[in-house]
Amino acid sequence: MSPAIDMSAFDRATDPVVRIFSADQARQLAEHRSDAALQSRIEELAEKSNEGQLTDLEQAEYAGYVQANKFVAMLQVQARKLLASGRK
Repeated sequence: MSPAIDMSAFDRATDPVVRIFSADQARQLAEHRSDAALQSRIEELAEKSNEGQLTDLEQAEYAGYVQANKFVAMLQVQARKLLASGRK
């Protein structure tokens, strides 16, 4: 299990990057969803993982998706905060 993330540290490090975004870009990030094909692949790997049936390559692929999803979700939080602050 990976260690918990200090969100105040994450916010401090990512806030300057997120502030580069226009309001439209922040809105697009906040509303971003994976395409259907990618979501299907992640669900397929998740099911195989739950059943203990992933190959080493699939495990590495799944871990990459999990990390990417966490990262995007945290950036989406930042984008929503930026939009909530009244940025237009």
